[in-house]
Amino acid sequence: MSGLRIRPTEPNDSGCILNITPESAGWRYVGFSIHSCSEGQTIRHSVRDRETCFVILAGRAQFRVDARDFGQIGSRTGVFDDEAPYAFYAPADAVCEIQASTSLELAICTAPGWSRIEPRIIIPADIGVEDRGSGSNRRFVRNVLPETEPADSLLIAEVITPAGNWSSYPPHKHDSDNLPAESALEETYYYRMNPPQGFGFQRVYTDDRSLDETLCVEDGDVVMVPRGYHPVGAAHGYDMYYLNVMAGPRRTWLINNDPAHEWMLKR
Repeated sequence: MSGLRIRPTEPNDSGCILNITPESAGWRYVGFSIHSCSEGQTIRHSVRDRETCFVILAGRAQFRVDARDFGQIGSRTGVFDDEAPYAFYAPADAVCEIQASTSLELAICTAPGWSRIEPRIIIPADIGVEDRGSGSNRRFVRNVLPETEPADSLLIAEVITPAGNWSSYPPHKHDSDNLPAESALEETYYYRMNPPQGFGFQRVYTDDRSLDETLCVEDGDVVMVPRGYHPVGAAHGYDMYYLNVMAGPRRTWLINNDPAHEWMLKR
């Protein structure tokens, strides 16, 4: 599979600069888009048989869902602020209207949905922060929509990887529907860099190397991970942010590490 790296484009009428659908990705579950909106701009969103989690990356917005007004949410000026995001969950088939109260960067994450879960605001205080790894493998994880919170398919997290560090490491995969040993989850990585001219690298590979790509990632890129191991490295001098969106036939995150590199966990 080629074309795993997707670059942003100029915004359309609703501010969309990047859009991945199951059809465009060639998979079944994850949909992902980024909208860059000016103050007052409105996004109208409704997807049949798919749930949605809106993650406010920067700015503030007013949310109305099925004619119910949830008010304004959002507080960050950017993804590298030292705080978790506001987010909003909407069940399948919900009719959503989002109006930018300020300039707005919004991620729209979708996956199959079937339950009538109540729409809700997800506040920063409800999002756990995990200090994971050590040394040059240290990174900071914000669990926006973990499997302990109500949803049908979506799993969402933000990760800050300090400059020069590795992340999603040792290399792991989740592409086999083989519970309880491993779950099958498609995944997208949305990248931002600080300073923005920075870059990093992501490798996506399988045991048999039928898929083996190493990608240079820059500010605003998305990498699609349909299968295989997928480690990430941030270049020296540039902190890295990525937003992970995962979904699959079962809503649980169970991984297997690459056996060639698992030894470092046992030191």
